[in-house]
Amino acid sequence: MIVVMKQGSTPKQVEHVVQLVREMGLKENVIVGEERTVVAVIGNDRFKDRTRMESSDGVEKVVPILAPYKMASREVKKERTVVPMGSDPKAAIGGVRVGVIAGPCSVENKAQLLEIAHAVKEGGAVGLRGGAFKPRTSPYAFQGLAEKGLELLALAREETGLAVVTEVMAVDQVDLVAKYADVLQVGARNMQNFNLLNAVGDQSKPVLLKRGMSATLEEFLLAAEYIMSRGNGQVMLCERGIRTYEEYVRNTLALAAVPALHRATHLPVVIDPSQGTGKNYLVDSMCRAAVAAGADGLIVEVHNDPEHAMTDGAQSITPEQFAAAMKAVKRIAAAVDREA
Repeated sequence: MIVVMKQGSTPKQVEHVVQLVREMGLKENVIVGEERTVVAVIGNDRFKDRTRMESSDGVEKVVPILAPYKMASREVKKERTVVPMGSDPKAAIGGVRVGVIAGPCSVENKAQLLEIAHAVKEGGAVGLRGGAFKPRTSPYAFQGLAEKGLELLALAREETGLAVVTEVMAVDQVDLVAKYADVLQVGARNMQNFNLLNAVGDQSKPVLLKRGMSATLEEFLLAAEYIMSRGNGQVMLCERGIRTYEEYVRNTLALAAVPALHRATHLPVVIDPSQGTGKNYLVDSMCRAAVAAGADGLIVEVHNDPEHAMTDGAQSITPEQFAAAMKAVKRIAAAVDREA
């Protein structure tokens, strides 16, 4: 349930409601909106007596939340959430501007990363993606440079000002990755790694949560709920394609998820057209389609030599192709009253 406070309610009245929530054995999350303050009640409140809160000073109404995801629901927060990335105010996902994150699938070496970072910065990206830890289907495939890769990402941020977005694969990596990264990415394979979701939820860094390859939207939002219920509301939802019987693409990019998620949640939605198709010749078109569908951000794999990329070269576009795609994205964004 949520407790909607009256306009002009005092901090003391809000604190009294918080105390009542705690007395019920539940947790609270106070959300200060543009017009009203809302106290979201976290926990199983199905059989709890709400009458004390309903009659408290400053309370307008107590509303049950029908969705199984409470914090992520639009019932709790009507305003769209904007998630900042790093210190640059322009580096945010969820506002009028469509934020673009771009870079290589994997950090391979210093020269490769810096060349790509400068290229995507010039092309209009606000974030730099790059894997230091790589979840690979084969145990013999390149697994990433680990902390050395994180150090190179931090160096690229120092040179370009781009926010660093990189994946964390395990609970024992969270503190290390948070030391270097601006955004913690939880990959599709870990969308329901609940211990990891709790661990990134305990961090203050924003989280980019990727949809599992066979997950429903409700399961996706419940995964976000794990993070938010720990106190971290800076969650971005990333649609990266789902596994179907089709073979012309690596994954089937479900762009209808964008308006569907916007209807269900206040969290921003990011599209990954690289993982979502697995084909570099489809990336440009899917970037434009995603922005037209209302996506708040894009995350694109860019490599300066895709033929020799250590991971996912087939779905990586070149810096030149990225620059061309960004020009098209800007035109599409303007047509739907956005910026890029």
